[in-house]
Amino acid sequence: MKIVVLDGSIENPGDLSWEGLAQYGELTVYDRTTDDPEEIIRRIADAEVVFTNKCPIDRAVIDACPGVKYISVLATGYNVVDVAYAAGRGIPVSNVPAYGTAAVAQFAIALLLEICHHVAHHSEAVHAGRWQNSPDWCFWDYPLIELHDKTMGIIGFGRIGQATGRIAAAMGMRILACSPHESEEGRRIATYVDLDTLLANSDVIALHCPLFPETKGIINKDTIAKMKDGVILLNNSRGQLMVEQDLADALNTGKVAAAGLDVVSSEPIRGDNPLLGAKNCFITPHISWAARESRQRIMDMSEENLRAYAAGKPIRVVNGI
Repeated sequence: MKIVVLDGSIENPGDLSWEGLAQYGELTVYDRTTDDPEEIIRRIADAEVVFTNKCPIDRAVIDACPGVKYISVLATGYNVVDVAYAAGRGIPVSNVPAYGTAAVAQFAIALLLEICHHVAHHSEAVHAGRWQNSPDWCFWDYPLIELHDKTMGIIGFGRIGQATGRIAAAMGMRILACSPHESEEGRRIATYVDLDTLLANSDVIALHCPLFPETKGIINKDTIAKMKDGVILLNNSRGQLMVEQDLADALNTGKVAAAGLDVVSSEPIRGDNPLLGAKNCFITPHISWAARESRQRIMDMSEENLRAYAAGKPIRVVNGI
């Protein structure tokens, strides 16, 4: 069995092993493959199994590579594969769901705590000699925020939203949740409310909803106007949930006190993204998922996917094959 990994460097920059996949056949791992269909087709060649993270596999690629019998995505989202067309060609497509719940929730809280305490800034100030030259025994350059007794509103209350809510509740925060699906587990963590109620009553708003047509641009000038003055916004879900110019404007006026973002609408970020020049906007390069433990989970689940396919019983199939 010939197995190709099209873009393996982000999943495994060298601290993990591909041996779990290699035991099932002849494995070729490419660190990066461009979006050029000709390069993708050339690299897949006559492979039976293809693993991809962000490298697109559309109908043209599928038609040009008739040897492909199985596709597995090294992520939860599988929009990079034309799953419907693959189904029509009898090709099962699998993914790796829920591998990063703990890491993504932890990162959301890390963004929040950085906004509240500016840890990196104050550490840099100390290393620059400002503390040793200070006339006082301490100093701070930004208002420091205590989260106890404040309210976090979480838009999207699935696994990651609930994990974030548990951490925030452990810090003494009240949790509101807006979700199309309510559960008993969710009710043990949060009070379910409608979106307008959440917007009006939250000191911190965290986005943990998937990107659907109804959630695209859910953070915009109209919803921001319904928020408390000085609200903090967190988004390590999907960048397209925000109208970025509207958020930048709100940051610059102070309506939104600060934003902690791990995602933007176009990645890598473009130099003309308005959030780059906005006040109090903390942006990280889409790394919430990337803890070694999470990436090892991706590797383990991908091996499980391949093992099941090799046994004739594919698992975690997202296109009904």
